[in-house]
Amino acid sequence: MEARDATAGSLVSSDGEEQTAKEDAAPTKDTPQTKGKFEKIFGFRREDLTSWDSLVTLLNRPSDPASLGIFRCLFGLLMVIDITQERGLSHLDYKFMDGAPVCRFPLFNFLKPLPLDWMYLVYVVMFFGALGIMLGCFYRLSGLMFISSYWYIFFLDKTAWNNHSYLYGLIGFQLTLMEGNRYWSIDGLRRPSIRNAQVPLWNYTILRTQIFIVYFLAGIKKLDADWVEGYSMSYLAHHWLFDPFKVILPVELINLLVVHGGGLILDLSAGYLLFFDATRPYGIFFVSYFHCMNSQLFSIGMFSYTMLATSPIFCYPDWPRRFFARFPAFLSAVLPITSMDPQPSTSCVYNEIQSTSTERQETPTVPKASKMRLKHKLGAIFTILYIMEQFFLPYSHFITQGYNNWTNGLYGYSWDMMVHSRSHQHVKITYKDGKTGEIGYLNPGVFTQSRRWKDHGDMLKQYGTCLNEFLPRYNISEPEIYFDIWVSINERFQQRIFDPRVDVVKADWSPFRPNAWLMPLLVDLSPWRTKFQEIEGSLDNQTDIVFIADFPGLNLENFVSEDLGNTSIHVLQGKVNVEVVEEKKNYTLTPGEQIKVPAGAYHKVYTVSEGPSCYMYIYVNTTEAALQKNFTKLFELQERVRNGTETEPLPPELQPLITADDEGSEVNATDPIVQLFLKRQRRMKEVKKRREAGAVERLQRFAVKKYYTIRRGLLMTAIALRNLAVGLPPLEQLTREVAFANMKAPQAEGNQDDPLKDEVGHGEL
Repeated sequence: MEARDATAGSLVSSDGEEQTAKEDAAPTKDTPQTKGKFEKIFGFRREDLTSWDSLVTLLNRPSDPASLGIFRCLFGLLMVIDITQERGLSHLDYKFMDGAPVCRFPLFNFLKPLPLDWMYLVYVVMFFGALGIMLGCFYRLSGLMFISSYWYIFFLDKTAWNNHSYLYGLIGFQLTLMEGNRYWSIDGLRRPSIRNAQVPLWNYTILRTQIFIVYFLAGIKKLDADWVEGYSMSYLAHHWLFDPFKVILPVELINLLVVHGGGLILDLSAGYLLFFDATRPYGIFFVSYFHCMNSQLFSIGMFSYTMLATSPIFCYPDWPRRFFARFPAFLSAVLPITSMDPQPSTSCVYNEIQSTSTERQETPTVPKASKMRLKHKLGAIFTILYIMEQFFLPYSHFITQGYNNWTNGLYGYSWDMMVHSRSHQHVKITYKDGKTGEIGYLNPGVFTQSRRWKDHGDMLKQYGTCLNEFLPRYNISEPEIYFDIWVSINERFQQRIFDPRVDVVKADWSPFRPNAWLMPLLVDLSPWRTKFQEIEGSLDNQTDIVFIADFPGLNLENFVSEDLGNTSIHVLQGKVNVEVVEEKKNYTLTPGEQIKVPAGAYHKVYTVSEGPSCYMYIYVNTTEAALQKNFTKLFELQERVRNGTETEPLPPELQPLITADDEGSEVNATDPIVQLFLKRQRRMKEVKKRREAGAVERLQRFAVKKYYTIRRGLLMTAIALRNLAVGLPPLEQLTREVAFANMKAPQAEGNQDDPLKDEVGHGEL
């Protein structure tokens, strides 16, 4: 293996190998240039780590700016798109509603959103910052504009946190400190002194290490038992993307081996595969396939494409020159520079080269040794401290204990991507008037647009405090707020996550102390999940089941809808007392016993055993079952009419079944069952049509959707900037302008063609 090829993949890698290659092109006769095995593999010598000066020299070694410049351009472009999408520019007026009572969840309680029109201005600053990064125009200023507005918006709403949004902020911060405008930038055209100038190696070292951390720590977090045993993302195995595997494997093994096993192995190995020359092509292939799948599995914005853009960072830093050199010469005016001779830079540290006069004629000019300056040492210090901080932060939860719940810390900075999935069965908010003692109930999520508060004690405290401030407007004095939230994590029992007896308003909470009113996760009951699968497998398609676990001394108050006939409680472990409220009767049940509870009435289940109780509700939605039965009869009748085997004339209320196949005809049925059946049929046809659409039609549908999304964001921004510049127009004019901005393309029915994307609000694999 050649030295040049052997070193390009390391984290401190072969960025300087381009210059080294030139120096080695005509080695001196006295000291032939040879490299040891270590240097061939890692791109540096052991001696480079033996002293502080040698380490600073290594981290400031001159590197080709081409790869960094291309990544800067791609990242800026993706952030420009992301601002109108996941950052929320297109629906900013719904997110930050002026004057409406809204509970918010900032990281620091003193952070408040600006008035709506000013928030649009913040987004404009972020947009032009991202655009400036992409173009390399006023690069430092653009970077500051982007990261200042981005982190402000990020800290303003913890409910929107996820790992990839955090990653965008980190990369934006890194690029602001780097010299990403040395290649293919407007700054390079304005300032020839920096155009195509070399960059210090630490620019690449930080980026590569950051991406390595994202992959590797995500793999470490997936060593969790729930992931290894296949409980974290079991529903993914049913997605159409895994259909090819279903030819040779059952769904259960696809879930265990492909979804969970494959995800674990890829995350653990991706950084190493990209690290070394010999394995990099395989690494790029697998991570590209992985991120393309994620783009279809989840609604995660630009994350998949951002990760795709990071893969070339691990390649030789001159790869864009060799790539664009293959294009026709007439495109050279708009393409990046393909010259292989970047100019020296004061940001780098150069070693002195000794050579004869003959060799000077044959060897390209090489800068003499440059003096190590303060900025070189600061760059090395920043690199070391930043990498240490990034390895430490995902495991810093022993410090910020107040943010720990069943999982450690706030979701979004620990790279524990998709390790935990949750389902919420029951959420009850109770208020008590502090003066009159009156008790009432609130709709879950009142005064807020988020659902993330249900899983995090810090957000629950903020929500309870906010409700305490708003409820006095509705004649509720000194309100006490109680939350009863039931959650299942990774297919365990549904159980309480917070103590329902604690008034959250008065409850103590600190970011540095454990949450005293957090109920423990009943991990000792985890082995029951195997039994759950056996029980669910024994039920028919019309029967549903919910598994419940509760703590001693607590009770579950439940109302059985009249639609749910034949509802029964079966005790699995412990001892419970079932109170049927209307009958004023109590029934004590032990493991193996069951009781039928009446529909349309309340009942309470008390845990009276010394340890936790476990029981399950088994029920049938009789209304839905009857509806499905009617649908089946109507479908069979419709088929007989179509094939001519139906001899009896149809009654008037069933006549619409004959014209149901007419394209564009309205559903005009007098019978509500027939009307619902025909609407459902039409919706299913539309969904099937969308799924079977060709690539051109899919692309057109995607482009139209994005056009109207971006259009609304830009028009609403223009309205806001006009308001700031000249003031508000008359209400009628403002109404017309907003209505014009809200205009959408006609949408066909059956727009729910991918329910998996709605199941995971912050999904990443």
